[in-house]
Amino acid sequence: MVSLAENMTLECVYPFMDNLTQAEWIKIVGKQEQSMAVFHPTLGVVIQKPYENKVHFLNSAMALHDMTLSFNNASEADVGTYYCLFLTFPQGSWQKTIQVVQSDSFETQLRDYSNVVSSPGHVTLTYVFQMNGTVQQVTWERIQPHQIDLLMRCNLSRGTSWSRYRKQIVTNCTQGLRSTFIIIPNATASDSGFYRCNVTFSTGQNETFLRRLTITDEKASNQDAIAVAGGTVSFLFVILIVTITVIFYMRRRRRQKNVPVKNSSDTQNKGANNYRSPISTHQPVYDANEDIYVNYPTFARRPKPRY
Repeated sequence: MVSLAENMTLECVYPFMDNLTQAEWIKIVGKQEQSMAVFHPTLGVVIQKPYENKVHFLNSAMALHDMTLSFNNASEADVGTYYCLFLTFPQGSWQKTIQVVQSDSFETQLRDYSNVVSSPGHVTLTYVFQMNGTVQQVTWERIQPHQIDLLMRCNLSRGTSWSRYRKQIVTNCTQGLRSTFIIIPNATASDSGFYRCNVTFSTGQNETFLRRLTITDEKASNQDAIAVAGGTVSFLFVILIVTITVIFYMRRRRRQKNVPVKNSSDTQNKGANNYRSPISTHQPVYDANEDIYVNYPTFARRPKPRY
């Protein structure tokens, strides 16, 4: 389901890797089908006359499996049901139906939802049934402001599932379940948004669960982490410099306080005492009356020779 807008797009992406033979957009007018645009990998694009200046393929030149159709100057006449048809080998035909309606943002009416934050990668959303009884059908939808995509429809009575989403959604679809889940492969920030699960019981009762998924941008998170780390390192470096400066200043003041203050006279005497003549003329002085002792060595006397 897509909300009518002047420049709206109808998304149609084939989620498998089969070889594309041909793709076509068709509008249902009353009980008839009206061809709008045809794409062939070799022969190119053909836009039918009523839509020649109104629609064009948005991404076909970049991705053969992306047949998203873009409208120019859409009006109330473009409200209705459309479907894109893929002819592939070896799987065969594959189609997706889209209904264009006049509506405000689909998100404005959403209430009572839970929040989930996840990093990029495979993301799993789970819901446990609240009511007792036999579950007949489970559907998962993605709700955006301008469109609602059917992710998965599971018929538990038959054990079959059906999806036309651009990614291959994984789910459980067997009888007797008391919970349901979907796995969104390789989810990125572009997959953020509202996801709704609708459960239908065999008694006709319904149960609805709404969850808002936010997938963080890995690059932005890394940049934020680097910025925070850089700011922290800078802050710690400033604290280290300030601490070293304070410690140096305190030690210097402590040393200055421990040095005793000396009088100027002592300083002068010390300076005079420290002065020495280049050639010392000072000789020891002895008192004339003082006895002087000299140590002579004692020599052994030789005996006089006898004649």
